Amino acid sequence: MMTPTPEERTVEILPFKTQPALTSAAAALWILLPAFSVSAQTPPLAVEEIASGLSHPWSVEPLADGAYLVSERPGRLNLISADGTVREIAGLPEFYVGGQGGLLDLSLDPDFETNRTIYFTASISGKNGQGTAVFRAELDREALHLDSVAQIFSMNRFSGTTRHFGSRIAIDDTGHLFFGIGDRGEGVRAQNKDDHAGSILRIHADGSVPADNPFVGNTDALPALWSIGHRNPQGLTIDPRTGILYTVEHGARGGDEINTPEAGENYGWPEISYGTHYSGAEIGRGTHAEGLEQPLYYWDPSIAPGAIAVYRGEMFPEWDGDFLIAALKDQLLAHVARDADGTPTAETRLLEDEFGRLRDIKVAPDGALLIVTDEANGQLLRVYRPS
Repeated sequence: MMTPTPEERTVEILPFKTQPALTSAAAALWILLPAFSVSAQTPPLAVEEIASGLSHPWSVEPLADGAYLVSERPGRLNLISADGTVREIAGLPEFYVGGQGGLLDLSLDPDFETNRTIYFTASISGKNGQGTAVFRAELDREALHLDSVAQIFSMNRFSGTTRHFGSRIAIDDTGHLFFGIGDRGEGVRAQNKDDHAGSILRIHADGSVPADNPFVGNTDALPALWSIGHRNPQGLTIDPRTGILYTVEHGARGGDEINTPEAGENYGWPEISYGTHYSGAEIGRGTHAEGLEQPLYYWDPSIAPGAIAVYRGEMFPEWDGDFLIAALKDQLLAHVARDADGTPTAETRLLEDEFGRLRDIKVAPDGALLIVTDEANGQLLRVYRPS
């Protein structure tokens, strides 16, 4: 298992220069980032603010015409134009908003340009408390309204805790929806195949279960499960070139992880971890146990990862195939370089302490990076290569 030493992960941030304001409202903020004292290759970067005044934005999806869809955890969905104009979209169902819950991830159907279908996750109320659900809807852009809203999945056990709902969505090239649900703050649930908590799940676009899911036909397991043993997977992505699924997951006190969830596997939480409980006590049986998968990469101490992307784009060719991770607690963007076999080799920390808690990251069609900041006055940012 490879993880960078504290010395390797330490980066020196030199003073940055704030550039004069640009004429477009979307370019109100433009920062040229300095070189970093690390081995990984860092290209020149600039940051522009597309929109601000967002309340704890959770997810961003770029649209073909240069606009963006952005979800806000308190329960708002926004259409943001390229010039930064924010317009709220009506028609959302009722959510539970509290703690870490509310309107969460957002994903476009692969045929969005023709069917206008989106998917989103949220915490909802039910028997015994709250839980995570997945919805499908059609976007009417002209009317700024969601039509044909349907709940296509709900976890099977609700509870009174207000944390660890998950829950990113990733859609593969055959239209299957992968999504994560956290352990809901009750770690033992992640080892229970009769419980959706602490797992990665896989369903069809209509909410039905694929016949080739790993636990279909197993009377001791729920058929929607793909893998188990996940603490709180708030980042989920599929490499568009290789089709490999990756998660980034919160540890406790240390032990944040990048995993490659495979069908039917167990990723260990809370039996193994590279972190400790917040009390300092050891978690489970240590870092290894037979039958439990090891992470591809981990952090100790934690950075509190909010999202992950595999970079595939033209703007930063030196990053091709590398991981980009948005971090909440450490308020940074982590660039994890990988070799030709996909093994992490070095980590560079970018934007550290400059924009607050970074919640989501996506690669835009032009190769720029899109980031939302999880703040009361949240921002939609674009990171690009200056000319």
